[in-house]
Amino acid sequence: MNEKVEKALELLQASVMRYRGQPVGTVAAMDPNGAVAENYHDCFVRDFIPSALVFLAYGEFDIVRNFLKVVPDLRKQHNAMLGHEVEPAVLPASFRVLTEAGGDERIQADFGDQAIGRVAPVDAMMWWAILLGTYVRVSGDRSIAELPQVQQTLRGVLELSLKEGYEVFPTLLVPDGSFMIDRRMAVYGHPLEIQALFYGMLHTAVDLLDCVEDCSSLVELATQRMHMLRSYVRMFYWLDPQRLNEIHRYKTEEFGTGSVNMLNIYPESIPSWVVDWLPRKAGYLVGNLGPGRMDFRYFALGNLLAALFGITTSAQTRSLMRLYAQRWDDLVGEVPAKIVYPAVTGKEWSLVTGSDPKNVAWSYHNGGNWPVLLWPLVAVALKAGSDEIAHRVFDQAEQALPRDQWPEYYDGRRGNLLGRRAHLNQIWSVAAWLFAHRLLEDGVGLDFFAFRD
Repeated sequence: MNEKVEKALELLQASVMRYRGQPVGTVAAMDPNGAVAENYHDCFVRDFIPSALVFLAYGEFDIVRNFLKVVPDLRKQHNAMLGHEVEPAVLPASFRVLTEAGGDERIQADFGDQAIGRVAPVDAMMWWAILLGTYVRVSGDRSIAELPQVQQTLRGVLELSLKEGYEVFPTLLVPDGSFMIDRRMAVYGHPLEIQALFYGMLHTAVDLLDCVEDCSSLVELATQRMHMLRSYVRMFYWLDPQRLNEIHRYKTEEFGTGSVNMLNIYPESIPSWVVDWLPRKAGYLVGNLGPGRMDFRYFALGNLLAALFGITTSAQTRSLMRLYAQRWDDLVGEVPAKIVYPAVTGKEWSLVTGSDPKNVAWSYHNGGNWPVLLWPLVAVALKAGSDEIAHRVFDQAEQALPRDQWPEYYDGRRGNLLGRRAHLNQIWSVAAWLFAHRLLEDGVGLDFFAFRD
Protein backbone atom coordinates (compact mmCIF):
# COMPACT_ATOMS: atom_id res chain seq x y z
CA MET A 1 0.00 0.00 0.00
CA ASN A 2 1.52 3.34 -1.03
CA GLU A 3 1.85 6.35 1.24
CA LYS A 4 -0.93 8.37 -0.43
CA VAL A 5 -3.42 5.55 0.06
CA GLU A 6 -2.38 5.09 3.70
CA LYS A 7 -2.84 8.78 4.48
CA ALA A 8 -6.17 8.91 2.67
CA LEU A 9 -7.41 5.87 4.61
CA GLU A 10 -6.27 7.50 7.87
CA LEU A 11 -8.28 10.60 7.03
CA LEU A 12 -11.33 8.52 6.16
CA GLN A 13 -11.07 6.60 9.44
CA ALA A 14 -10.66 9.85 11.38
CA SER A 15 -13.93 11.10 9.88
CA VAL A 16 -15.99 8.19 11.22
CA MET A 17 -18.96 9.27 13.32
CA ARG A 18 -19.81 7.05 16.28
CA TYR A 19 -23.03 6.59 18.21
CA ARG A 20 -22.82 4.78 21.53
CA GLY A 21 -19.49 3.34 20.52
CA GLN A 22 -20.60 2.07 17.11
CA PRO A 23 -19.60 3.59 13.74
CA VAL A 24 -22.65 4.96 11.93
CA GLY A 25 -21.28 7.23 9.18
CA THR A 26 -18.65 9.80 8.23
CA VAL A 27 -18.75 13.57 8.64
CA ALA A 28 -18.89 15.68 5.48
CA ALA A 29 -15.59 17.51 5.97
CA MET A 30 -12.65 17.79 8.35
CA ASP A 31 -11.35 21.14 7.16
CA PRO A 32 -8.22 22.08 9.16
CA ASN A 33 -9.42 25.69 9.05
CA GLY A 34 -12.77 24.73 10.52
CA ALA A 35 -15.92 24.01 8.50
CA VAL A 36 -17.49 27.19 7.17
CA ALA A 37 -20.83 25.47 6.78
CA GLU A 38 -21.98 24.39 10.22
CA ASN A 39 -23.79 21.31 8.91
CA TYR A 40 -20.57 19.92 7.37
CA HIS A 41 -20.05 18.27 10.74
CA ASP A 42 -23.09 16.12 9.88
CA CYS A 43 -23.14 12.80 8.08
CA PHE A 44 -25.02 13.38 4.82
CA VAL A 45 -26.79 10.39 3.29
CA ARG A 46 -25.61 11.43 -0.19
CA ASP A 47 -22.04 12.14 0.91
CA PHE A 48 -21.65 8.85 2.77
CA ILE A 49 -22.10 6.75 -0.39
CA PRO A 50 -18.45 6.99 -1.59
CA SER A 51 -17.26 6.30 1.98
CA ALA A 52 -19.55 3.27 2.15
CA LEU A 53 -18.15 1.97 -1.14
CA VAL A 54 -14.63 2.18 0.24
CA PHE A 55 -15.58 0.37 3.44
CA LEU A 56 -17.32 -2.35 1.41
CA ALA A 57 -14.30 -2.65 -0.90
CA TYR A 58 -12.07 -3.23 2.14
CA GLY A 59 -14.48 -5.67 3.79
CA GLU A 60 -15.47 -3.31 6.63
CA PHE A 61 -19.19 -4.06 6.68
CA ASP A 62 -20.25 -2.95 10.19
CA ILE A 63 -20.29 0.79 9.56
CA VAL A 64 -22.39 0.37 6.41
CA ARG A 65 -24.82 -1.97 8.14
CA ASN A 66 -25.17 0.44 11.10
CA PHE A 67 -25.77 3.37 8.75
CA LEU A 68 -28.47 1.44 6.88
CA LYS A 69 -30.23 0.70 10.18
CA VAL A 70 -29.88 4.17 11.71
CA VAL A 71 -31.28 6.20 8.81
CA PRO A 72 -34.78 4.60 8.76
CA ASP A 73 -35.08 5.06 12.53
CA LEU A 74 -34.74 8.83 12.06
CA ARG A 75 -37.95 9.20 10.05
CA LYS A 76 -40.00 9.72 13.21
CA GLN A 77 -38.11 12.97 13.84
CA HIS A 78 -39.66 14.61 10.79
CA ASN A 79 -41.90 17.40 12.05
CA ALA A 80 -45.30 18.11 10.59
CA MET A 81 -45.18 20.78 7.90
CA LEU A 82 -47.77 23.55 8.17
CA GLY A 83 -49.86 21.34 10.41
CA HIS A 84 -49.93 18.39 8.01
CA GLU A 85 -48.22 15.07 8.44
CA VAL A 86 -45.37 14.48 6.01
CA GLU A 87 -44.72 11.34 4.02
CA PRO A 88 -43.23 8.65 6.31
CA ALA A 89 -40.90 7.48 3.53
CA VAL A 90 -38.97 10.76 3.39
CA LEU A 91 -35.46 10.13 4.71
CA PRO A 92 -33.17 12.78 6.23
CA ALA A 93 -30.59 14.75 4.31
CA SER A 94 -28.13 14.38 7.17
CA PHE A 95 -27.75 13.59 10.85
CA ARG A 96 -25.40 14.30 13.74
CA VAL A 97 -24.65 12.77 17.14
CA LEU A 98 -25.29 15.04 20.14
CA THR A 99 -24.15 14.43 23.71
CA GLU A 100 -26.71 15.23 26.42
CA ALA A 101 -25.90 16.80 29.78
CA GLY A 102 -25.88 13.40 31.47
CA GLY A 103 -23.45 11.98 28.93
CA ASP A 104 -26.02 10.04 26.93
CA GLU A 105 -26.01 10.40 23.16
CA ARG A 106 -28.82 11.03 20.71
CA ILE A 107 -28.98 11.44 16.95
CA GLN A 108 -30.54 14.56 15.46
CA ALA A 109 -31.68 14.46 11.85
CA ASP A 110 -32.11 17.24 9.30
CA PHE A 111 -34.70 16.71 6.58
CA GLY A 112 -33.73 19.77 4.58
CA ASP A 113 -35.62 22.15 6.87
CA GLN A 114 -32.29 23.62 8.03
CA ALA A 115 -30.63 23.60 4.61
CA ILE A 116 -30.23 26.58 2.29
CA GLY A 117 -33.45 26.84 0.29
CA ARG A 118 -35.26 24.40 2.63
CA VAL A 119 -35.51 21.69 -0.04
CA ALA A 120 -36.13 18.07 0.93
CA PRO A 121 -33.50 15.75 -0.60
CA VAL A 122 -35.35 13.38 -2.90
CA ASP A 123 -32.11 11.55 -3.66
CA ALA A 124 -31.47 10.55 -0.02
CA MET A 125 -34.14 7.84 0.06
CA MET A 126 -32.96 6.52 -3.30
CA TRP A 127 -29.28 6.43 -2.37
CA TRP A 128 -30.19 4.66 0.88
CA ALA A 129 -32.08 1.96 -1.03
CA ILE A 130 -29.32 1.55 -3.63
CA LEU A 131 -26.69 1.25 -0.90
CA LEU A 132 -28.84 -1.36 0.84
CA GLY A 133 -28.85 -3.47 -2.33
CA THR A 134 -25.11 -2.97 -2.80
CA TYR A 135 -24.41 -4.00 0.80
CA VAL A 136 -26.47 -7.18 0.43
CA ARG A 137 -24.71 -8.13 -2.83
CA VAL A 138 -21.20 -7.47 -1.51
CA SER A 139 -21.52 -8.81 2.04
CA GLY A 140 -23.96 -11.65 1.33
CA ASP A 141 -25.87 -10.51 4.43
CA ARG A 142 -29.53 -10.38 3.41
CA SER A 143 -30.73 -10.39 7.02
CA ILE A 144 -30.59 -6.60 7.26
CA ALA A 145 -33.05 -6.30 4.39
CA GLU A 146 -35.42 -8.56 6.33
CA LEU A 147 -35.54 -6.30 9.39
CA PRO A 148 -39.08 -4.90 9.89
CA GLN A 149 -37.98 -1.24 9.92
CA VAL A 150 -35.92 -1.76 6.76
CA GLN A 151 -38.78 -3.51 4.96
CA GLN A 152 -41.18 -0.80 6.08
CA THR A 153 -38.85 1.94 4.81
CA LEU A 154 -38.22 0.19 1.51
CA ARG A 155 -41.92 -0.24 0.94
CA GLY A 156 -42.60 3.36 1.93
CA VAL A 157 -39.99 4.68 -0.50
CA LEU A 158 -41.50 2.59 -3.27
CA GLU A 159 -45.06 3.66 -2.53
CA LEU A 160 -44.11 7.32 -2.38
CA SER A 161 -42.18 7.16 -5.65
CA LEU A 162 -44.96 5.32 -7.47
CA LYS A 163 -47.79 7.44 -6.12
CA GLU A 164 -50.32 8.50 -8.73
CA GLY A 165 -49.99 12.09 -9.88
CA TYR A 166 -50.63 14.17 -12.94
CA GLU A 167 -47.71 12.73 -14.87
CA VAL A 168 -48.00 10.64 -18.03
CA PHE A 169 -44.26 9.87 -18.27
CA PRO A 170 -42.40 7.05 -16.48
CA THR A 171 -39.89 9.61 -15.17
CA LEU A 172 -40.14 11.15 -11.69
CA LEU A 173 -41.05 14.81 -11.20
CA VAL A 174 -38.97 16.70 -8.61
CA PRO A 175 -38.21 20.35 -7.77
CA ASP A 176 -34.98 22.32 -8.01
CA GLY A 177 -32.37 21.58 -5.36
CA SER A 178 -33.54 18.06 -4.52
CA PHE A 179 -30.36 16.13 -5.36
CA MET A 180 -26.58 16.71 -5.64
CA ILE A 181 -27.20 20.04 -7.39
CA ASP A 182 -28.91 21.34 -4.27
CA ARG A 183 -29.23 24.98 -5.30
CA ARG A 184 -31.34 26.66 -7.94
CA MET A 185 -29.98 25.66 -11.36
CA ALA A 186 -33.19 25.31 -13.44
CA VAL A 187 -33.20 21.53 -12.99
CA TYR A 188 -36.82 21.29 -11.85
CA GLY A 189 -38.94 18.77 -13.68
CA HIS A 190 -37.38 15.44 -14.66
CA PRO A 191 -33.62 15.83 -14.09
CA LEU A 192 -31.47 12.98 -15.36
CA GLU A 193 -29.73 12.28 -12.06
CA ILE A 194 -33.04 11.57 -10.31
CA GLN A 195 -34.14 9.26 -13.12
CA ALA A 196 -30.93 7.24 -12.82
CA LEU A 197 -31.32 6.98 -9.04
CA PHE A 198 -35.01 6.15 -9.43
CA TYR A 199 -34.09 3.27 -11.71
CA GLY A 200 -31.48 1.95 -9.26
CA MET A 201 -33.93 2.23 -6.37
CA LEU A 202 -36.65 0.36 -8.28
CA HIS A 203 -34.20 -2.46 -9.00
CA THR A 204 -33.27 -2.74 -5.33
CA ALA A 205 -36.84 -2.64 -4.09
CA VAL A 206 -37.99 -5.32 -6.53
CA ASP A 207 -35.10 -7.53 -5.44
CA LEU A 208 -35.32 -7.04 -1.67
CA LEU A 209 -38.93 -6.28 -0.82
CA ASP A 210 -40.30 -9.25 1.10
CA CYS A 211 -44.02 -9.50 0.44
CA VAL A 212 -44.98 -11.02 3.76
CA GLU A 213 -47.86 -8.60 3.49
CA ASP A 214 -49.72 -8.28 0.22
CA CYS A 215 -47.41 -6.14 -1.91
CA SER A 216 -47.17 -8.27 -5.03
CA SER A 217 -49.08 -5.64 -7.00
CA LEU A 218 -46.62 -2.97 -5.81
CA VAL A 219 -43.64 -5.04 -6.94
CA GLU A 220 -45.32 -5.74 -10.26
CA LEU A 221 -45.93 -2.00 -10.74
CA ALA A 222 -42.30 -1.22 -9.82
CA THR A 223 -41.01 -3.80 -12.30
CA GLN A 224 -43.15 -2.37 -15.08
CA ARG A 225 -42.13 1.21 -14.25
CA MET A 226 -38.46 0.21 -14.16
CA HIS A 227 -38.48 -1.20 -17.69
CA MET A 228 -40.56 1.68 -19.04
CA LEU A 229 -38.20 4.19 -17.44
CA ARG A 230 -35.10 2.63 -18.98
CA SER A 231 -36.64 2.53 -22.45
CA TYR A 232 -37.90 6.09 -22.15
CA VAL A 233 -34.54 7.51 -21.03
CA ARG A 234 -32.65 5.57 -23.71
CA MET A 235 -34.95 6.86 -26.42
CA PHE A 236 -35.85 10.42 -25.46
CA TYR A 237 -32.91 11.66 -23.35
CA TRP A 238 -30.20 10.37 -25.69
CA LEU A 239 -28.51 12.96 -27.92
CA ASP A 240 -26.00 12.22 -30.69
CA PRO A 241 -25.48 13.91 -34.08
CA GLN A 242 -28.19 11.81 -35.73
CA ARG A 243 -30.68 12.64 -33.01
CA LEU A 244 -29.68 16.31 -33.11
CA ASN A 245 -30.45 16.40 -36.82
CA GLU A 246 -33.84 14.84 -36.17
CA ILE A 247 -34.69 17.50 -33.59
CA HIS A 248 -33.42 20.22 -35.96
CA ARG A 249 -35.98 19.06 -38.57
CA TYR A 250 -38.85 18.46 -36.13
CA LYS A 251 -42.35 19.51 -37.04
CA THR A 252 -44.20 21.11 -34.14
CA GLU A 253 -47.78 21.28 -32.89
CA GLU A 254 -48.35 17.63 -33.84
CA PHE A 255 -51.47 15.88 -32.54
CA GLY A 256 -52.46 12.24 -32.27
CA THR A 257 -50.72 8.95 -31.73
CA GLY A 258 -48.64 9.20 -34.92
CA SER A 259 -46.71 12.29 -33.86
CA VAL A 260 -42.92 12.09 -33.99
CA ASN A 261 -42.21 15.17 -31.87
CA MET A 262 -44.21 13.81 -28.95
CA LEU A 263 -43.01 16.40 -26.43
CA ASN A 264 -43.36 19.30 -28.88
CA ILE A 265 -39.69 20.32 -28.70
CA TYR A 266 -39.07 23.41 -30.82
CA PRO A 267 -35.97 23.24 -33.06
CA GLU A 268 -35.34 26.89 -32.20
CA SER A 269 -34.57 25.80 -28.63
CA ILE A 270 -31.36 24.01 -29.72
CA PRO A 271 -28.52 26.13 -28.26
CA SER A 272 -25.80 27.19 -30.68
CA TRP A 273 -23.01 25.74 -28.55
CA VAL A 274 -24.17 22.12 -28.86
CA VAL A 275 -24.19 22.08 -32.68
CA ASP A 276 -20.42 22.47 -33.02
CA TRP A 277 -19.51 20.90 -29.69
CA LEU A 278 -21.01 17.42 -30.10
CA PRO A 279 -18.50 15.11 -31.90
CA ARG A 280 -19.65 12.95 -34.80
CA LYS A 281 -19.38 9.57 -33.06
CA ALA A 282 -20.16 10.67 -29.49
CA GLY A 283 -23.32 11.17 -27.49
CA TYR A 284 -24.80 11.76 -24.06
CA LEU A 285 -28.07 11.95 -22.16
CA VAL A 286 -29.52 15.45 -21.92
CA GLY A 287 -30.00 16.90 -18.48
CA ASN A 288 -33.77 17.29 -18.41
CA LEU A 289 -36.83 16.69 -20.53
CA GLY A 290 -40.45 17.75 -20.43
CA PRO A 291 -43.24 19.18 -22.57
CA GLY A 292 -41.70 21.79 -24.87
CA ARG A 293 -38.41 21.59 -23.00
CA MET A 294 -35.10 19.87 -23.55
CA ASP A 295 -32.15 20.90 -21.37
CA PHE A 296 -29.14 20.25 -23.61
CA ARG A 297 -26.58 20.77 -20.81
CA TYR A 298 -24.32 17.84 -19.94
CA PHE A 299 -24.82 16.69 -16.34
CA ALA A 300 -22.01 14.36 -15.33
CA LEU A 301 -23.41 12.37 -12.43
CA GLY A 302 -26.70 11.58 -14.17
CA ASN A 303 -24.90 10.35 -17.29
CA LEU A 304 -22.35 8.32 -15.35
CA LEU A 305 -24.93 6.69 -13.07
CA ALA A 306 -27.13 5.88 -16.07
CA ALA A 307 -24.17 4.12 -17.70
CA LEU A 308 -23.13 2.41 -14.46
CA PHE A 309 -26.64 1.15 -13.66
CA GLY A 310 -27.24 -0.16 -17.19
CA ILE A 311 -29.80 2.38 -18.35
CA THR A 312 -27.73 3.25 -21.41
CA THR A 313 -26.98 0.57 -23.98
CA SER A 314 -23.41 -0.67 -24.44
CA ALA A 315 -23.16 1.39 -27.63
CA GLN A 316 -24.38 4.50 -25.84
CA THR A 317 -21.90 3.99 -23.01
CA ARG A 318 -19.05 3.74 -25.51
CA SER A 319 -20.30 6.92 -27.21
CA LEU A 320 -20.30 8.65 -23.83
CA MET A 321 -16.66 7.68 -23.31
CA ARG A 322 -15.80 9.03 -26.77
CA LEU A 323 -17.36 12.31 -25.68
CA TYR A 324 -14.99 12.42 -22.70
CA ALA A 325 -12.01 11.51 -24.88
CA GLN A 326 -12.75 14.21 -27.46
CA ARG A 327 -13.95 16.94 -25.10
CA TRP A 328 -11.47 16.31 -22.31
CA ASP A 329 -10.68 19.97 -21.61
CA ASP A 330 -14.38 20.77 -21.23
CA LEU A 331 -15.53 17.76 -19.18
CA VAL A 332 -12.40 16.91 -17.19
CA GLY A 333 -9.89 19.74 -17.42
CA GLU A 334 -7.01 19.72 -14.96
CA VAL A 335 -8.84 18.04 -12.07
CA PRO A 336 -11.71 15.62 -12.65
CA ALA A 337 -14.49 16.22 -13.30
CA LYS A 338 -16.93 18.95 -14.33
CA ILE A 339 -20.40 18.58 -12.88
CA VAL A 340 -22.26 20.55 -15.56
CA TYR A 341 -21.25 21.78 -19.00
CA PRO A 342 -21.53 24.52 -20.07
CA ALA A 343 -21.92 27.02 -17.26
CA VAL A 344 -24.69 29.59 -17.48
CA THR A 345 -23.46 33.19 -17.67
CA GLY A 346 -24.66 36.78 -17.85
CA LYS A 347 -28.38 37.48 -17.78
CA GLU A 348 -29.11 33.76 -18.06
CA TRP A 349 -27.09 33.20 -14.86
CA SER A 350 -29.15 35.76 -12.94
CA LEU A 351 -32.42 34.23 -14.14
CA VAL A 352 -31.43 30.57 -13.77
CA THR A 353 -29.66 30.76 -10.40
CA GLY A 354 -31.52 33.67 -8.85
CA SER A 355 -28.21 35.61 -8.92
CA ASP A 356 -26.63 33.04 -6.58
CA PRO A 357 -23.12 34.38 -5.79
CA LYS A 358 -21.85 30.88 -5.00
CA ASN A 359 -22.96 29.62 -8.39
CA VAL A 360 -21.17 32.15 -10.57
CA ALA A 361 -19.98 30.79 -13.92
CA TRP A 362 -17.51 27.87 -13.70
CA SER A 363 -17.87 27.52 -9.95
CA TYR A 364 -19.66 25.20 -7.56
CA HIS A 365 -22.70 23.63 -9.27
CA ASN A 366 -22.53 26.03 -12.22
CA GLY A 367 -19.68 24.34 -14.08
CA GLY A 368 -17.34 23.61 -11.17
CA ASN A 369 -15.10 20.52 -11.05
CA TRP A 370 -15.97 17.98 -8.35
CA PRO A 371 -13.44 15.30 -7.31
CA VAL A 372 -16.28 13.10 -6.03
CA LEU A 373 -17.18 12.42 -9.67
CA LEU A 374 -13.91 10.52 -10.01
CA TRP A 375 -15.33 7.20 -8.79
CA PRO A 376 -18.28 6.89 -11.21
CA LEU A 377 -16.15 8.17 -14.10
CA VAL A 378 -13.45 5.56 -13.49
CA ALA A 379 -16.06 2.83 -12.97
CA VAL A 380 -17.89 3.62 -16.22
CA ALA A 381 -14.64 3.91 -18.19
CA LEU A 382 -13.56 0.47 -17.00
CA LYS A 383 -17.02 -0.95 -17.71
CA ALA A 384 -16.85 0.41 -21.26
CA GLY A 385 -13.34 -0.93 -21.83
CA SER A 386 -11.89 2.59 -21.91
CA ASP A 387 -9.03 1.78 -19.55
CA GLU A 388 -6.91 4.63 -20.92
CA ILE A 389 -9.52 7.18 -19.83
CA ALA A 390 -9.80 5.57 -16.38
CA HIS A 391 -6.04 5.72 -15.80
CA ARG A 392 -5.66 9.21 -17.24
CA VAL A 393 -8.40 10.73 -15.09
CA PHE A 394 -7.11 8.95 -11.98
CA ASP A 395 -3.53 10.08 -12.59
CA GLN A 396 -4.67 13.70 -12.79
CA ALA A 397 -6.59 13.34 -9.53
CA GLU A 398 -3.67 11.63 -7.82
CA GLN A 399 -1.42 14.56 -8.64
CA ALA A 400 -3.82 17.27 -7.50
CA LEU A 401 -6.04 16.07 -4.67
CA PRO A 402 -3.49 15.14 -1.96
CA ARG A 403 -1.45 18.25 -2.80
CA ASP A 404 -4.50 20.49 -2.47
CA GLN A 405 -5.75 18.79 0.72
CA TRP A 406 -8.76 17.07 -0.84
CA PRO A 407 -10.92 20.09 -1.71
CA GLU A 408 -14.67 19.91 -2.14
CA TYR A 409 -14.58 21.42 -5.65
CA TYR A 410 -12.49 23.46 -8.09
CA ASP A 411 -13.29 26.64 -10.02
CA GLY A 412 -12.50 27.76 -13.54
CA ARG A 413 -13.35 26.63 -17.05
CA ARG A 414 -10.55 24.04 -16.81
CA GLY A 415 -10.94 23.39 -13.11
CA ASN A 416 -7.51 24.85 -12.39
CA LEU A 417 -8.46 27.02 -9.40
CA LEU A 418 -9.13 25.81 -5.88
CA GLY A 419 -12.82 26.40 -5.15
CA ARG A 420 -13.23 29.83 -3.65
CA ARG A 421 -15.49 28.55 -0.87
CA ALA A 422 -14.46 24.91 -1.05
CA HIS A 423 -13.89 23.02 2.18
CA LEU A 424 -10.63 21.12 2.49
CA ASN A 425 -10.41 17.50 3.62
CA GLN A 426 -13.81 16.93 2.07
CA ILE A 427 -14.44 13.30 2.91
CA TRP A 428 -16.32 12.31 -0.21
CA SER A 429 -13.40 13.65 -2.28
CA VAL A 430 -11.07 11.39 -0.28
CA ALA A 431 -13.41 8.41 -0.54
CA ALA A 432 -13.99 8.86 -4.28
CA TRP A 433 -10.23 8.72 -4.88
CA LEU A 434 -9.81 5.68 -2.64
CA PHE A 435 -12.61 3.76 -4.35
CA ALA A 436 -11.27 4.68 -7.79
CA HIS A 437 -7.87 3.37 -6.66
CA ARG A 438 -9.44 0.05 -5.66
CA LEU A 439 -11.25 -0.17 -8.99
CA LEU A 440 -8.01 0.30 -10.89
CA GLU A 441 -5.78 -1.72 -8.58
CA ASP A 442 -7.61 -5.04 -8.68
CA GLY A 443 -11.09 -4.42 -10.05
CA VAL A 444 -12.73 -4.57 -6.61
CA GLY A 445 -16.05 -2.74 -6.85
CA LEU A 446 -16.80 -3.14 -10.55
CA ASP A 447 -19.70 -5.48 -9.78
CA PHE A 448 -21.14 -3.41 -6.91
CA PHE A 449 -23.94 -2.12 -9.14
CA ALA A 450 -24.50 -5.19 -11.29
CA PHE A 451 -28.29 -5.02 -11.49
CA ARG A 452 -30.05 -8.03 -12.90
CA ASP A 453 -32.38 -7.52 -15.86
